[in-house]
Amino acid sequence: MQLTSVPAAEQEDRTTERGPHRTERRTGPRRWLWIWAVFAGYFAEVLFRLYLVRDFSYPSVHPDEESYLVLARVLAGHPTTEMPVGVVIPGGYPLLISPALRIADDPSTAYHLVMGINALLNALVFPLAWVGLRRLGLGRPQAYAFAAATALLPPLVFYSEFALTDTVMPVLVLAWLLCLHGWLADGTTRRRAWHAVGAGLTAAYTMATHDRGGVVVAVTGVVFAGVLLLRWAPWRTTVAGLGSLGAGLLGAELLDAWLRARFTVPASDVGGFLWQGLTDPQAAGRTLTRTAGQIWYVIISTWGVAGVAIVICLFAVFDKRVTRPYRIVGGVLVALLVGIALAAAAALPDDKRIDDWVYARYAACLVPAAFVVGSAALARLRGRALTRTLAGAAGLTLALGGAVVLSAGRLLRTQAFVSWGMPDALFLGADWGSLRIVRTTVVAFAVLGLVVLLRAITSRRAVWLGVALALFAGFATVTITDQISYPHSNWRKSLATGFTERAGLHPGDSVVFSWDGDWGIRSTQAFEVYRGRVWYLDPRNRPIPGAATAVVMPPAPQGAEPETAWPGHPADWFVERVDRQQGWMVWRRR
Repeated sequence: MQLTSVPAAEQEDRTTERGPHRTERRTGPRRWLWIWAVFAGYFAEVLFRLYLVRDFSYPSVHPDEESYLVLARVLAGHPTTEMPVGVVIPGGYPLLISPALRIADDPSTAYHLVMGINALLNALVFPLAWVGLRRLGLGRPQAYAFAAATALLPPLVFYSEFALTDTVMPVLVLAWLLCLHGWLADGTTRRRAWHAVGAGLTAAYTMATHDRGGVVVAVTGVVFAGVLLLRWAPWRTTVAGLGSLGAGLLGAELLDAWLRARFTVPASDVGGFLWQGLTDPQAAGRTLTRTAGQIWYVIISTWGVAGVAIVICLFAVFDKRVTRPYRIVGGVLVALLVGIALAAAAALPDDKRIDDWVYARYAACLVPAAFVVGSAALARLRGRALTRTLAGAAGLTLALGGAVVLSAGRLLRTQAFVSWGMPDALFLGADWGSLRIVRTTVVAFAVLGLVVLLRAITSRRAVWLGVALALFAGFATVTITDQISYPHSNWRKSLATGFTERAGLHPGDSVVFSWDGDWGIRSTQAFEVYRGRVWYLDPRNRPIPGAATAVVMPPAPQGAEPETAWPGHPADWFVERVDRQQGWMVWRRR
């Protein structure tokens, strides 16, 4: 069966009654019912996310969260402070959460509001997935169930539990793909032009949000140029898309320039790290292994469904029976997955972490889009076509996982273990203390096999298939939150609100943090020192800013007088507190 035909979606809106007025009376109320149902589903997804983050009141992913919060702080009109990550990073996501910092009076309230904005943004995957599934030919009930499963996926929800760009990147990527399809599909010139504009703007905003957006922009530019040259769409629509892409990129550059002017650190040089990783012959094997590992992770984190999507898209590109819009968008989806995985693999430093081989975060923005395509295939494919697709997905996953095992070898057991970077693999492997690639792969496809079996033995198969996936996705997300998100946040509490309380910092303080102090404390306090600001400098070698009210540095050696930690300190500064266990001391101005 051709996946890209849409008889189910079309037939559902038809009636046997004659005349346009009778048809409108039959279909109009039903359409409004489903519009309200989608809104209710979106609201439920928001509530689910809010429930998961109800106890989170401070950043815990250092220094990424604090850096985005610092940018949001400046965009909200607060004083400039130090940039924890050391460079100016894209401000698209901070711009979205900046209202929280504009209206909140303290960092805990601001963080709670940021989590609320995250929930509102991240849950938008639900209505977008519903639209995508309808375009792929699923009826409304089936599309609703699968959209619910898509919006509950652990890779999607997990990163929305932190102040990270990964909250909104999956939404932007899914919206971008839908706009590309709407532009390429048949319709009025005006409708296609609006979709082209949407594709250009969403692509530009991904670049304003994260460096991964550079891959999205590059692919968008290639598609626009190719379609324009081959005349596969009205030229006016393509020009409109190119114009919106250019305008969006200009806006992103202006935002970046505005932020750079407010900090003393340089702009991010991810492009330099990427080029170095791609051109270094000694790093080629590591880069290819990491690329394979990230694609493997996308597949297993969706229990094989993304693998089905990859196989379907690759076949669609070369199948002339598939309509051109689906062939192009399918090829774009695979190209973007490989491009992001390769770019992330090349740019990541060699910091001796196990999760670097299968890092979950960067390619996770494609998980909802891949799940939409794969779940539509599971619902609609039959017989040999389904069997071949499942076999292809399983073979691809085994090959990718095998490449990681053979290349990384014992490093998967001996390097630093960071559970936060591979939560889905640990969940499926039923081992929260080690990465088990073979077991994880087997369990992921066992889940997929059970879903296919359920489809074969139940009536109204596609609906129950979506319901089963939604229930499992919700269970997996809650479990990963309990086992990884909460412990990770609790472990970092002493560096955030815990340090603020023990050090006796006041709401109006402005604090100098010595470079040789704990970097986690430095990072977190750039946000926790909410009304004032912080500086990163060595007070023993540089003068203290006049606005500073406190200095935090490592304590003097055991047995020495506390004042010896800062030889030649100004006469009006004194030691207020010392914590040798955590390795800091606080000086204050008299």
